[in-house]
Amino acid sequence: MKCHNIRNTSPPVPQSRHSKQQGLTLVELMIALAMGLLIAGGVVQLLISSQVTERLNSAIASAQEGGRFIIHRLRTDLLMVGRYDALSPNLERSVDIVDEASFVQNRPIILPGDFAGNATLGSTQGGAGGNDNLVVGLQARTDCRGYKLGYLDNEEFFVVNQYYLEDGSLKCRGFDGRVLRGLKAAEGNNGDAGFTLLDDVQSFQVLYGVSAVTSRGDNTGRPVNYVTADRIADIRAQGGQVVAIRIAILLAGDGEAHIDPKPSFKLLNEDMITVPDNRLYKVFETTVTLRNTKNFTRSRRT
Repeated sequence: MKCHNIRNTSPPVPQSRHSKQQGLTLVELMIALAMGLLIAGGVVQLLISSQVTERLNSAIASAQEGGRFIIHRLRTDLLMVGRYDALSPNLERSVDIVDEASFVQNRPIILPGDFAGNATLGSTQGGAGGNDNLVVGLQARTDCRGYKLGYLDNEEFFVVNQYYLEDGSLKCRGFDGRVLRGLKAAEGNNGDAGFTLLDDVQSFQVLYGVSAVTSRGDNTGRPVNYVTADRIADIRAQGGQVVAIRIAILLAGDGEAHIDPKPSFKLLNEDMITVPDNRLYKVFETTVTLRNTKNFTRSRRT
């Protein structure tokens, strides 16, 4: 019997490429961790930067909105300062309107002492960088708060409006000029607590554009100089008159925008003001020509 060698003719099984698996080396692991930290840090920094930008944009937008509002509001109110129309069918005529017209037209800017009933009421200059106080007179249907002070809906009367800063809020309150002159009894909300016009106001400053005094013979009614409230009485005594008002307001924006270092601002004739915190602040200014007073000044000198 012959023995035959049986040969395995099956093809060899190839070894898998992945039969020998290798782990990450320490260096590769450290590099991967470092790259992960860099990416995570970049994402965090991006989020922080985005939040800071959002807060800054919010503060800028709120300051701009508040500034535009208050400038428009003050301009609307002050354009009519010094107005007195004795021919108006709506003028309430229970007083001597000729005498009242003379009073209003010669005192568009009320000064302390103009009213015996309230001698302290009047425009004043804030001392040592303090806030100014603006008081004006005109013929109108309501005071700056919208109050009628006892008059009928369609009646006009001598209104005295005061604008001032209190506890960071710009406020106004109104008076009946006839009550202040002792010509009638007070009614309604005469001189009550002021209404807030705008919050977050850091500074309120006013200058007054005055016409030339009588001795100069200038009848144009144009402002020749801008002065503080404490100089108006002397100019008025010499025949000059306030024909324009220049206002500056320092306003803080809403939000938590952090400005470092703290900025400083200069408003009108005042010294530099350094704000008390790191919030975003903006200055808003406007000049209002008192057209009624200007026309009156022209007419009385022709």
